[in-house]
Amino acid sequence: MALSDLTLYDPFEGMRFGPEQCFLCGTPTTPPTDTVPVFAPWLMKRYQLADRPIRLLDQSITTYQNLTISCCARCRTQYVEPLETQVAEAAAAGLDGLRALPEKTLFLWLGKMFYGVLVTELLTELNPLIKPRYPLAENAQMFRRFQAYFQTLQALRVPIEFDDFAPASVFIVETDAAQPALPFEYDDDLTTMVFSIKLDNAVITSCLVDNGIIRQAMRGIYQQAQRPLHPAQIAEFKARVYYAAYLFNVVPDYYTRPVQAGDDHVVMDTLIDDVTGPVFNPWDNSGYGQALLEMWKPWHIPLAEIMQDPAQPRSFLYDEAGNPQSVEAVAELLAQRPEDKSRLN
Repeated sequence: MALSDLTLYDPFEGMRFGPEQCFLCGTPTTPPTDTVPVFAPWLMKRYQLADRPIRLLDQSITTYQNLTISCCARCRTQYVEPLETQVAEAAAAGLDGLRALPEKTLFLWLGKMFYGVLVTELLTELNPLIKPRYPLAENAQMFRRFQAYFQTLQALRVPIEFDDFAPASVFIVETDAAQPALPFEYDDDLTTMVFSIKLDNAVITSCLVDNGIIRQAMRGIYQQAQRPLHPAQIAEFKARVYYAAYLFNVVPDYYTRPVQAGDDHVVMDTLIDDVTGPVFNPWDNSGYGQALLEMWKPWHIPLAEIMQDPAQPRSFLYDEAGNPQSVEAVAELLAQRPEDKSRLN
């Protein structure tokens, strides 16, 4: 293998994120010919997404099919399309198929979509319809995370072995089939690098640049969530992931070992530089309550109810005794609460 094939691309030199360079290797591209959809054709066809609107942070509206990223023919045919084919085949097999995928594959698949959404937002901010209240381009910590994350995303193109670490926390939980829910949903938090997508009864959520630390911190909760869950329980699980990512207080550093003639892959090591500070900022129930409020919008649960006991915010995953709560019990608790019907249209 040529040494050039084992060289990582760094778009941060000159901030090359526009449509004139391939997002994976930096090769000059010709827009709009040299592009790939952020959300793959198989995904848009399966869930009828092509013409569905998406509102960007500047309040402008685009559609799923109009979300694209620049990509040269080589990277498209050798790396992006094979990845999408692998995930499409797994998704066709349902929840078990997705769970059987290597975590690295899921990370790269989620990461490609996250990259596309984030870069779309960044480029839109250059000529916004309405300037966002908190522009992404002015968030220094987010850029540090983005730069670190992009190094690991290079594993989509360059054969990289992560030495004794996983770059992301990836969670897969199951929606109970008896509960009404949309077949497809996605949401993200660009500043904390969290991306979540729902494919029928499988919900995949990932913090893309935490070295698996959030998954380790949530291992008990995640283990207890390995059962069919009510959508409100999944929303609560996601709120915990999103809030943990908000509290995550470090940005990992990544280093590639020198490549020698004859090598066929790159070995990447990681280091959390500031070992003296806390990995997470202190948990604050009021902040977590806000995360729950956002995730529980479809059920119109007010903050006052969520925080009725400030020491123990409302939970549907667990009952008052701290035991895992059944789907049936949650459905009964929510039965008399008006549900946002637009969520199911």
